Amino acid sequence: MNRQAQAAVLFLVGAAVLHAGLTDLYLRYVKAGLRPLLLAAGVVLIMAAVATVWYERQGRGETGDGDGHGHVHREPRVAWLLVLPLLALILVSPPSLGSYSAMHAGTALQAPLAYPSLPATDPLPLGVVDYAGRAAYDHGRTLAHRRVQVTGFVALAKDGTPYLVRMALNCCAADAQPVKIGLTGTIPPVLQPDTWLQVTGTYTAKQTKDPVNDGRIPFLDVTAAKPVPTPHDPYDESWNN
Repeated sequence: MNRQAQAAVLFLVGAAVLHAGLTDLYLRYVKAGLRPLLLAAGVVLIMAAVATVWYERQGRGETGDGDGHGHVHREPRVAWLLVLPLLALILVSPPSLGSYSAMHAGTALQAPLAYPSLPATDPLPLGVVDYAGRAAYDHGRTLAHRRVQVTGFVALAKDGTPYLVRMALNCCAADAQPVKIGLTGTIPPVLQPDTWLQVTGTYTAKQTKDPVNDGRIPFLDVTAAKPVPTPHDPYDESWNN
């Protein structure tokens, strides 16, 4: 690989990063708040590629050849490994983490620092993390006599217990951890893992322990459920805001 090939690969990687950042593709890799940094990284890579070509031409213009001795130095062949992230960005569009990852990791639910007041909406839309935190650690005091509406994907325990799950994100998909809500009540007779559901129901004091890490998994008493499309951003970032 010579310098011009390096510059071409840098340019293409930068362009691919920019493309991911300008579309929804980046949400498969990192949290929404990192979009500006991702775009900046793409611009820097493209600028580095342009600078590499410019300095290479300047050097050749001064010496008349690659090194002043009639030949061009080439970089080690291992430099072609730079092509791998480019191929990954172009050829692979990974799906968001789903039920398999959720059931092989313990719930990441933690006690909330506070329980903000809730609007009087009926039914009340809540995230999985918000409902689970209030149900598990506040004993449902802010949820009593309220109908809530929660959206997540389906995961099934080994004993068949259905969970509604969202993967909570700190930074990127590599550190995503599940937060789980058990479902009881009027549950659809057939549930497919990774199906996204919008569930309406009420608080119940029922809880269980996650078999992976003994974390708390609260339940929701379901009164209605319907399948919904995968959301624009499948990950939940509310737990670390």
